[in-house]
Amino acid sequence: MSTLPSVESVAERAREILTAAETDPEFAAFNSASLQYSEGWTCSSGGPVISEYDQATDAAPLFTEGLRALCLKAAVYEATGNERAAEIPVAVPVDEMTHAMIAQPQILARITARVGAQIIHQTDQEHTDWTQNDYTHRGVPSRMGRPPARYWITHEEVTRRLGILRAKYEAAGFRRMGLAHSITFEPEPVPAQ
Repeated sequence: MSTLPSVESVAERAREILTAAETDPEFAAFNSASLQYSEGWTCSSGGPVISEYDQATDAAPLFTEGLRALCLKAAVYEATGNERAAEIPVAVPVDEMTHAMIAQPQILARITARVGAQIIHQTDQEHTDWTQNDYTHRGVPSRMGRPPARYWITHEEVTRRLGILRAKYEAAGFRRMGLAHSITFEPEPVPAQ
């Protein structure tokens, strides 16, 4: 990994990117599309690590945190030219929201082109091992306000909570955090003739 630039300079640039994105003419549409959570767009290990999680009330604040994280990553990439370096640690629930945002590729591409920034995210390179006082934690509050502890949950605490969720999911018949299950749907559908 390349040496990361100073937190202060990256945070300042991230704030500029954030401000430009929020004033973009398509930002409201991007926000709305990103918040269109449904039963077809769920993750059993992201938002559910938040105590008493509810997409109806948690989606909008998570959008704010996800946007901050993406802007900080974009600023690191701009300063380093290194995609791996730009994959700075992000808390699991915030990272999940960035996935919802990146799932709006056309509108996000238009906004970032106008803003002059490049959004960086690649699942096999992401880091969800966020912890307090790390590079990300020092960068977000310095120019964008203190990150709420409800969403910025440390990696150690996420791991603990995932253990609790895993036991509950398995008791209900879901294995591997919902990637497999032992539920049989009866009766089996009859093939069309």
